Amino acid sequence: MKEPEVTLELAIEHGLTEEEFNWICERLGRTPNYTELGIFSVMWSEHCSYKNSIAQIKTLPRSGGRLLVGAGEENAGLVDIGDGYAVAFKIESHNHPSAVEPYQGAATGVGGILRDIFTMGARPIAALNSLRFGSLDDPHTRYLFEGVVKGIGDYGNAFGVPTVGGEVYFDKSYTDNPLVNAMAVGIVRTDRTASAIAKGAGNPVLIVGSSTGRDGIHGATFASEEISEKSESKRPSVQVGDPFTEKLLLEATLEIIKNDWIVGIQDMGAAGISCSTSEMSEKGNAGMKINLDKVPLREKGMSAYEIMLSESQERMLVVAKKGYEDKIIETFAKWDLHCEVIGEVTEDGILDAEYGNDEKVKIPAFELVLGGGAPVYIRETKKPGYIDEKHSYDFSKLPVPEDIRKVFEKIFSSPNVASKRWVYEQYDSMVRTNTIVGPGSDAAVIWVKETNKALAVKTDGNARYTYLNPRKGGKIAVAESARNVVCSGALPLAITNCLNFGNPYKPEVYWTFTEAVAGIGDACRAFDTPVTGGNVSFYNESPNTAVYPTPVIGMLGLIEKLDNITTADFKNAGDVIYQIGEDKEEVGGSEYLYSYFDLVEGDAPDIDLEKEKNIQKFLLSAIDSGFINSAHDVSEGGIAVALAECCIINDEKPIGAKVEIPVKSRIDFSLFSETQSRIIVTVPANKANQFEKYAGEKNIPVVKLGTTGGDSLKINGVIDVSLEKLKELYYNTIPGKMQYAV
Repeated sequence: MKEPEVTLELAIEHGLTEEEFNWICERLGRTPNYTELGIFSVMWSEHCSYKNSIAQIKTLPRSGGRLLVGAGEENAGLVDIGDGYAVAFKIESHNHPSAVEPYQGAATGVGGILRDIFTMGARPIAALNSLRFGSLDDPHTRYLFEGVVKGIGDYGNAFGVPTVGGEVYFDKSYTDNPLVNAMAVGIVRTDRTASAIAKGAGNPVLIVGSSTGRDGIHGATFASEEISEKSESKRPSVQVGDPFTEKLLLEATLEIIKNDWIVGIQDMGAAGISCSTSEMSEKGNAGMKINLDKVPLREKGMSAYEIMLSESQERMLVVAKKGYEDKIIETFAKWDLHCEVIGEVTEDGILDAEYGNDEKVKIPAFELVLGGGAPVYIRETKKPGYIDEKHSYDFSKLPVPEDIRKVFEKIFSSPNVASKRWVYEQYDSMVRTNTIVGPGSDAAVIWVKETNKALAVKTDGNARYTYLNPRKGGKIAVAESARNVVCSGALPLAITNCLNFGNPYKPEVYWTFTEAVAGIGDACRAFDTPVTGGNVSFYNESPNTAVYPTPVIGMLGLIEKLDNITTADFKNAGDVIYQIGEDKEEVGGSEYLYSYFDLVEGDAPDIDLEKEKNIQKFLLSAIDSGFINSAHDVSEGGIAVALAECCIINDEKPIGAKVEIPVKSRIDFSLFSETQSRIIVTVPANKANQFEKYAGEKNIPVVKLGTTGGDSLKINGVIDVSLEKLKELYYNTIPGKMQYAV
């Protein structure tokens, strides 16, 4: 089949600009052919090149702490946890595919992030996710929600990795453009890690795993444009996943890495063969000569263009040590997987591909990749006009509700606060027997087998805060995810992030993005939690609306002693309840405003990173000293919601409480304030005086609120709700919306 003639118009159809097309012609010294144009279009897309974001991303702290590799150097971050072990972890988005094909979009998002982990040589031990949807009152949202959750569950369950945590939020801004961010965590011995690199002239290059089809072609480009009515026609850009094949791929991959038969290995994610060949070559200052006739195909008549751009799932590129290729082929054959030598490493730095005895590709690998010749832009910024208007909102004009109990019940049963059990009951959270604390608590806790250590992991991000104040929103996302792992007894070590924003060519969007990144950087430096890598997802817009700016933080924490694992639920009647930290009656951007008044107004809560760090350090010390029976951070819905959750999170052993919360000016603001750096803890009655003295010595504010016990939650004489009623409100909301019974 004759390839189309390459013109500027064709390049623009491929998502390139006139300037970029001219650069390509200049650097090649000629006009690219059709296959080469396709390769440049995917490799220079935002999804692969980060051309509109990398300049900002590089301002984040990307090394230090316990990092073994710098951010972006490998498929995933790698953090040393001692005893000869490291943790590989990463988060990525699959937003656009999930918007048009929710089941496969979400499933392949899980598959892709798992491959990023095991190509590091790490065995995946946990998966998490962060999801955003429109209102559950909307039938299309329910369709998307159901499909995404089923896709995540089916893939993870079949693959055999526990899905241990996550978050789900609902807001009208995500109606057309849901966010599906998938995170995975793996364990590897520090002497068995692998790298995504090609080097050593003459070393064989192999493609392993599934055969290559036409699914997913231009998936990277599809992820680099806004959702529109045309998106429905791009279903072929959504890949199809096979978790059973991926399970075999995992075992075969870990075997060849363990036996030290390879130089490098990389997942074929976005941009498929184009991406893995060019990125591995450039990283090793090498080139690669490949023969596309050797690639196992699942469809007849595929062109070089289609083979190079296919994003068929469950495939990887391996650079073998010369002489070991037969052992690698035998290993993959044992696991009933394709494994074919398709080329070799060269010294000239050129990505060279032939097909049917014709040369189809001859491009310097450097010119294709992020950090090489791919474009880097700093876009125009402009502060959105709505921000000052929102900040000037007069909260004094809000009426004080007559029935505080009614307000509390509305907030506690709102989909953003209510239990996500309907979601996580579809996930196997216990497979592999590492899970100690599963979904529903502040952070998931996973045991590192053969040690006395555990990992605490959490995804977090409050988009309303970022919408109202992007710099504060970025800081709070990091601070709250750190606070959650600390409440589990873990020291925060490092983060991965997924930055979900609108169109970067819009100055207001780009200003919001740069501010949020700056806030994340400020917080990561304060907590000494470097950024190991992650993902930027732009163009989360539709003709109707843009999503709220949504930075999601995946936090990794380390528990050095299993005895220090802490959970949110009240443990015993008669324990003393304390609030660590101070309230400032901040309801800007709160769940109270949103769910009761249908308002998103004001400024995000303030965050003092030094105070936050001191409180987290104090809590870890108090846990280690044996003072703390339970710990739970105060977040959406304020202290009233946090207390109610502590009563019933362990619904098999609910415990009530009677508390008196100090009121500064208004009872509703005090109960539902979302002031940061606050944690609810319980302390045994016989240790209460000692705990207060300890807090005083450390100069940490603590407020005694009351005691646990009884069969209801009583707050300030205005709220008195039975534990049974709390459970009904909390656990039945989402099943009720989805028309399922608990």
